[in-house]
Amino acid sequence: MAEIVFDAVTKRFGEVAAVSELSLTVNEGAFVVLLGPTGAGKTTTLRLLAGLERPDLGRISIGGVDMTAEPPAARDVAFVFQQYSLYPHYTVYENLAFPLRAPARRWPEDRIRERVENVASVLRIEHKLKNAATQLSGGEMQRVAIGRALVRTPSVFLMDEPLSSLDAKLREELRVELKRIQRELGATILYVTHDQLEAMTLADRIGVLSEGRLVQFGTPRDVYTRPDTVYVAQRLGSPQINLLPVEALGLAGPAGTEQLGIRAEDVRLGTGTIEAKVLTAEHLGAETVLLLQVGTHRLHALAGGHDYLRPGDTTNIAVEPETVLHFGADRRRLDMVVPSRPVEHKERTYG
Repeated sequence: MAEIVFDAVTKRFGEVAAVSELSLTVNEGAFVVLLGPTGAGKTTTLRLLAGLERPDLGRISIGGVDMTAEPPAARDVAFVFQQYSLYPHYTVYENLAFPLRAPARRWPEDRIRERVENVASVLRIEHKLKNAATQLSGGEMQRVAIGRALVRTPSVFLMDEPLSSLDAKLREELRVELKRIQRELGATILYVTHDQLEAMTLADRIGVLSEGRLVQFGTPRDVYTRPDTVYVAQRLGSPQINLLPVEALGLAGPAGTEQLGIRAEDVRLGTGTIEAKVLTAEHLGAETVLLLQVGTHRLHALAGGHDYLRPGDTTNIAVEPETVLHFGADRRRLDMVVPSRPVEHKERTYG
């Protein structure tokens, strides 16, 4: 496995900067997720790293070696795409063995069999090796697609929304499997998605992209609790963060605050002095998402799965001030300044 470094990389398509001055380091053995909406530059970043696109400016290195001008074959990276891209007339075994039989490798058959069986065991599809690819479920086909990358033991794995075409249950299962495999192999993975749940559950570090620029990079917890901007705050969290005018709830903020950011889980129900009316209640099993009306403003709150509140009910709410995020007119986060206590200097006597 190898470290990845983007150093001030820019890629333009005509007048559009798909990637702009990207500087990013992915440590060896790290699982980094790039998060952003369509058009943020996620896939272009992967294609630049794979050598499928050339940067207009900047450098890209893998394992300390400058790869900026090297062709894809010289980069030792494996790409897993959103679509499975399997050979339908091949068995699972033949699909997994295919990269090892390529002219650049031509492994002996005994080594190929050992490697394929090992990877199939890691992916828990060893009982499917004789099946045709067309006989597999969607989740099994995606495991085979991931397996074709794993058999090569590349320096870096690139994954372009590999779970987005699966149903919710399969996505959850494969998220768990991907994280397990990454930890077992110590693999370096650069993964892109627009799904904040995938980013939060898979990543060691999250990079949030906006219009080709990396706007924040950090651990999932740091990015979630201390977003640098409103844009970043809205990328993570379900339901989406509540954004309210500074005067909406009577909460104090630092000078220049124009908006308050309040996570749904930080709204305390049945306490406090702020009156709220329940507009809707979405029961999701373990929890219920409430849409509340407070004066002329609306906000989401989380309640327990068996909460008694129903549409039309009224309740009181409170928000702990330390959980509130404050944003200025430029939509950047403002930090609360906690006044320091004066240090008391007491005269000491020495007898």
